[in-house]
Amino acid sequence: MITSPRTGSEAMSLFLPQSPFVQHMGIELIDIDEGRARLRMPFREELVTVGDMVHGGALAGCVDIGIMAAAWAGARLPEQLRGVTVSMSIDFVQPAHAESIDIIGTRLRAGRHLSTCRVDIVATGDERLIAAGSGTYKVG
Repeated sequence: MITSPRTGSEAMSLFLPQSPFVQHMGIELIDIDEGRARLRMPFREELVTVGDMVHGGALAGCVDIGIMAAAWAGARLPEQLRGVTVSMSIDFVQPAHAESIDIIGTRLRAGRHLSTCRVDIVATGDERLIAAGSGTYKVG
């Protein structure tokens, strides 16, 4: 058990399971490494818009969480452990119907305080692209 995180990856491993929003979405961390994180959101009927289609707001929340995880992945910890998504965009490619999705976040660039990240939302089974997003995350 990690008592105090030493890296951003360890911080995410501790933070994500305790976040009320992440828990509400049912998101779990699959893998996290230098500049890359993979998470999974199992299908839940509470997150649909019509029929069995996953709500766009749930997908946007996944992009936001993917940006955060990618920004922290492998990063050195700042003096104060805090951060926020400062900008985000998302393109919806095709709907997810009654299926789990994977959230693949990649840090494209890390500056002193700002990281630019990309997130692909893919169907868990066949990696079909559901949505793609990007954003900037501020650490510290």
